[in-house]
Amino acid sequence: MSDTAQSAPADRSFEGSKVGSRLRAQRERVGISLRELARRVGVSPSLVSQIELDRVNPSVSTLYSLVTELGMTMSDVFGDSPAGERVVRPLGGGDGLAERAETRSVINLASGVRWERLTAHSDREVEFLHVAYPIDAESCPEDALMTHGGKEYGYVISGTLGVRVGFDEYELGPGGSIAFDSSSPHRLWTIGDEPARAIWVVIGRAADPRARTTEPSEDEPE
Repeated sequence: MSDTAQSAPADRSFEGSKVGSRLRAQRERVGISLRELARRVGVSPSLVSQIELDRVNPSVSTLYSLVTELGMTMSDVFGDSPAGERVVRPLGGGDGLAERAETRSVINLASGVRWERLTAHSDREVEFLHVAYPIDAESCPEDALMTHGGKEYGYVISGTLGVRVGFDEYELGPGGSIAFDSSSPHRLWTIGDEPARAIWVVIGRAADPRARTTEPSEDEPE
């Protein structure tokens, strides 16, 4: 699978994905060498190394591939901050939990794509996200559509988002929505000269096949 990644520019505007340490820790925990992981995902070992060091941001498709191969969920990748720093409890008690906007968990991806988790805590069954796609951003190349477990539901807030599912393409403006099975090859990209923002929900992502057991390899441990 081909990949695009956002390299760290010389200026200070670059924001690393901040997920590299979690990916590396899980890779070492399951006993997969860096080279073997790169081979399974279809990218170069140097790219995996740079992602683990948060020096480049993975594309959406590469991050999903890494997560699947390592037997993780997106909740594992987002991680959690101490509850007291992020949770707003209801007035008068109750079981609900709200999330402060300034303390949301964020993942920065290639092409400037940004995910903000909208739940106060990680949830292995549901991904509830605010997603932002800058001008000319895409989730994956046109010739390498994504597939993974679960079902997706999206609602566009602003801008125009292109969505391809299988052989069908959709152009969604503000107020437009879509639902599809994530096992169908799919791709998202911005259309026009305005960034796109949307609310995105993925249900059942954890139903993906988990990481494969390690196999004998000639690769040296990384």
